[in-house]
Amino acid sequence: MEKRLYNFSAGPAVLPVPVLERIRDEMMCLPGCGASVMEISHRSKQFIAIQEAAKQRLIRLLGVPDDYDVLFIQGGSRLQFSMIPMNLLRGQAGPAQYVLTGSWGKYAIGEAKKEGATEVVYDAGATNYDRLPGDGELAFRKDAAYVHVTSNETIQGVQFQHDLQTPAPLVCDSSSDFMYRPVDISKYGLLYACAQKNAGPAGVTVVVIRKDLLARSQDSLPGYLNYNNHAKEDSMWNTPPTFAIYVLGLVTEWLESTVGGLVAMHKINLEKAQLVYDVIDKHATMFQGHSQKESRSLMNVTFRLPNEDLEKAFLSEAQAHGLDSLKGHRSVGGIRASIYNAMPIDGVRALAQLMNDFAAKHS
Repeated sequence: MEKRLYNFSAGPAVLPVPVLERIRDEMMCLPGCGASVMEISHRSKQFIAIQEAAKQRLIRLLGVPDDYDVLFIQGGSRLQFSMIPMNLLRGQAGPAQYVLTGSWGKYAIGEAKKEGATEVVYDAGATNYDRLPGDGELAFRKDAAYVHVTSNETIQGVQFQHDLQTPAPLVCDSSSDFMYRPVDISKYGLLYACAQKNAGPAGVTVVVIRKDLLARSQDSLPGYLNYNNHAKEDSMWNTPPTFAIYVLGLVTEWLESTVGGLVAMHKINLEKAQLVYDVIDKHATMFQGHSQKESRSLMNVTFRLPNEDLEKAFLSEAQAHGLDSLKGHRSVGGIRASIYNAMPIDGVRALAQLMNDFAAKHS
């Protein structure tokens, strides 16, 4: 192809063009190294500087307090579904509590049940996971080992737009909306995100954990699954995913220096999402949004058309216009537009225009 498509994939997802250009320019020879970043030792002074720079930018962007550690771990969020109860639930008197708002939360609690007592404090399954709970629908226990929430469900397209307040340590899977807005890290015991949706390529997962929770990690745990080992060795207990961390560092640099931080990023994300939701609301007989309005995601806009023939026609026209990967998740079907941080606003405008034109032609 002679030009890039607008990539609406849910993950691995779109990366900022300046980041891709930087990777291209440094691929053969990282400045000062004489080799690519994939070829140098993870214990070289050059890579240690790369990892530390990425870590410090995350700390600045997220406002991470001093009593937290930032870890880089492999295995994606699915590994965290197991590591979290292994480290935070074992040996605790109270159960883990889970807020289920979609498919990824269901996977997470499935793993937690293997480790100890769990409770579902809210389950939106009765309405096919199209809404989030109101404050009055959540009853948290003070003696809970932790409370787990998925901030954004990529498949259903629902998203918390605020930080919950819980009496027990709050654990959050923020994989698909990591760094899309400012967050109050002090409200979280642990926040984690695999990078490949909003922060970089597949291969690295960021874990931000309050240091006092590290005391729960038992020595009987397998070495890699113990948060303490990663914290003590500054994410070098094993060879870290060097290329993924390098790219994550470039993404954080782009967010900090080019975008202007997370407040500015949030403003852009609000504008992009509104472009698509305005079309859905305008042409409600053609585009039926999955999520209820007050629960809509800024990252993953999910909707259906009246029948499969129209959906196929829409996807075909989208492809012809250079709008790629709009097909919904295989478990639910429909259409899903993932408009993460790196999706340019021109791509969203092109999608909104196509939707308007399609509705006018087929109504």
